[in-house]
Amino acid sequence: MKLHDQNCPLANVFCEYCNTVLIREQMPNHYDNDCPTAPVPCTYSAFGCPEKMQRNELARHMQEFTQVHMRMMAQTLRSISVTTTPMSYLSGLSFEPSLFSHVPPATYDCNPEVENFKETIQQLEGRLVRQDHQIRELIAKMETQSAHVGDLKRTIQNLEEKITEMEAQQCNGIYIWKIENFSTYLRAQEEERPVVIHSSGFYTGKPGYKLCLRLHIQLPNSQRCANFISLFVHTMQGEYDSHLPWPFQGTIRLSILDQSEGHVRQNHEEVMEAKPELLAFQRPAIQRNPKGFGYVTFMHLQALKQRTYVKDDTLLVRCEVVTRLDLNSVRREGFQPRSTDGAV
Repeated sequence: MKLHDQNCPLANVFCEYCNTVLIREQMPNHYDNDCPTAPVPCTYSAFGCPEKMQRNELARHMQEFTQVHMRMMAQTLRSISVTTTPMSYLSGLSFEPSLFSHVPPATYDCNPEVENFKETIQQLEGRLVRQDHQIRELIAKMETQSAHVGDLKRTIQNLEEKITEMEAQQCNGIYIWKIENFSTYLRAQEEERPVVIHSSGFYTGKPGYKLCLRLHIQLPNSQRCANFISLFVHTMQGEYDSHLPWPFQGTIRLSILDQSEGHVRQNHEEVMEAKPELLAFQRPAIQRNPKGFGYVTFMHLQALKQRTYVKDDTLLVRCEVVTRLDLNSVRREGFQPRSTDGAV
């Protein structure tokens, strides 16, 4: 029975290339004509193309290598030599020119097959020329389109920057920084890889100063600040810098928000006074002032577990800035600034 199954023409068998189930007698035709993944030679293999591929990739190969195939065909046709009738058997006969003096010269027509070859070569060469022209035109169009795409990308980038700047100006001194995928930063810190991230810029008003935040997660082997979150404020170049008094003066409240459900929340907060004599509060000469001001030991990592400071793998950092025009608003809420770690 087993031997019968191995040879029965009506037995179900799997195609070794595409796993289609067919009866055995249909398999040869399937291999030769239908199987999409069966290996097949290029249609122009007779003209020298060595490529083999799956049947479902043949059409793409034919399209991509049209010019190569045409050149192969032309070279093959040129190499065909016209064979003439051997004349060696006439070598033993004596030749008498007078015997043939009355015979008019014969006209010899070229072999029709050779003429067809020549015509085919001319057609192929013409087709190659046309395709070369088309390729050059396509390349020129692609270059033009690439230039247009580059212009569009720059326009989109400029628009995105303008939108970001407009959004930053709507903060009015209160900015919430949403740090997503916070666990990846914690893992990096555990692996003793430096963690330093910056927020987007935000404005204290319109017009107002432009600031941003910088957060560090100190490494486990750091001296005196191991496993602490450090938080700093940086001044940035803004749209209104030429209209504002410098150095910056005001009060800044930094908070890591408690995301617990309910009304009782315990944000981790610190309030600091700007110190005009420090470089951190001078008008920045580059996009972001390299000097920041804040706390190296803002919050210990263990404190994150005491409340829901991290929710859905997201940490929320809040910054409220009051310039010298209204310095009393923060103090009225009962907060007194503690000494900072200075400029870092």
